[in-house]
Amino acid sequence: MELRIYCQPRASKTEIVGFHGDALKVRLMAPPVEGEANHELCQFLARCFDVSRQNVQLLSGKSTRQKRVLIEGKTAQAIHDRLSQILG
Repeated sequence: MELRIYCQPRASKTEIVGFHGDALKVRLMAPPVEGEANHELCQFLARCFDVSRQNVQLLSGKSTRQKRVLIEGKTAQAIHDRLSQILG
């Protein structure tokens, strides 16, 4: 499943906080330097959706806040259910 992500780097903690337009808003502790924020985003999403890191791929947005991420190994319904748990 492909997700649109809006990243906020250099946050106080890494977390999913809601939506920014049609994109999922994720705050990241990592700075946007040398791919650190992208790496943290992929690791964080893998943990959130209980998939291996290799199943999370950054499709676009390497140097912008707007990103497209592919998560393999989970159905759209499973991802939706997990987001519902996280966001309350």
